[in-house]
Amino acid sequence: MMSPTATGPHIDETGARVVGEVGLLEYDDCQVSAIHGLRDIFRVASEYAVVSADPPSVIRVSTWTVSATDDGLVMVCTSDTHPELAHQLSHVIIPPSLVVPELMTSVDELTDWLVGLQSQGTTLCAVCAGVFVLAETHLLDSRDATTHWAFAEELARRYPKVRVDASRMVIDDVDIMTAAGILAWVDLGLTLVDRMLGPSVMLHTARFVLADPPRRQQSLYQEFTPRLQHGDTDIHAVQAQLHACLHQPHSVDRLAQIAAMHPRTFQRRFKEATGLTATAYIQAARIAKARELLELTNEPVAQISRSVGYLDVSNFRRLFSRTTGVAPSEYRRRFGIAARASRQEHPSTDQPGRMRSR
Repeated sequence: MMSPTATGPHIDETGARVVGEVGLLEYDDCQVSAIHGLRDIFRVASEYAVVSADPPSVIRVSTWTVSATDDGLVMVCTSDTHPELAHQLSHVIIPPSLVVPELMTSVDELTDWLVGLQSQGTTLCAVCAGVFVLAETHLLDSRDATTHWAFAEELARRYPKVRVDASRMVIDDVDIMTAAGILAWVDLGLTLVDRMLGPSVMLHTARFVLADPPRRQQSLYQEFTPRLQHGDTDIHAVQAQLHACLHQPHSVDRLAQIAAMHPRTFQRRFKEATGLTATAYIQAARIAKARELLELTNEPVAQISRSVGYLDVSNFRRLFSRTTGVAPSEYRRRFGIAARASRQEHPSTDQPGRMRSR
């Protein structure tokens, strides 16, 4: 069974830097058009990045499926844009299913493969009913996840530990990503292009394929993209715990216990693996989650502050302003999708010629 390695970026035979390998999972009754479409999106993005990026960069794309052999069921690669290179999966995408979740079948070998990849730093992504395949691994437990609105109730019933939010198109939980509708693979693909090749390449790709850019990626501010493929499985387990439970208090001593290390050893290894101290990492992850909530919900700032682990709202406002350059209310005014939709649904009822109160 294939596992990713922790080596640095590959250079392909043309001299371009391979910024990551996206594995597309082909399973029974999956939406094959999503696999072809994602392959096309990454090809368009890579061809542009070869001539526009410095250094020239590409996204490697491979396709994987469960195959029967004399040794039983195994995962095999059926196509690869860079077959000359050793596999190093940075992302795996589970496309939608064309049958309803009740008719989907689970395969233990597939579940084990996904769990093994995630433990070594591969980001797992799922779209629409494909989220059920990911939920079967229980890696979505205690996480926010989205799916097609028609399947949300079934997902919540079958996997009660998953926090299902079908109102959102894409939920980027850093090491796990879920997308909603059957065509949301376009949003997911462009989001990954932005993450791997940058916003300029993403915008070019969106224009070329005549698609709207994913809204939450239009921020003027730098995204928090933590290191996950550093090869330290103990630290990766701590990262997964942090992203799943950002609202909870996290002391260095408690995190060291999770990693089964002395606090001083833990702090050293965490900094070596992630490039940040544990305290700075937690703050960055919390602010990134708060930005998402400000964009996509109408929750009061005080409630958002508490939901990302800051009981002191004034402290949250100060940290948010220092990180993004604007206050939470101003950030929501600029980028709040939910707030804008609410204003459109409930326009002002002021009478002509009557001054509105401020």
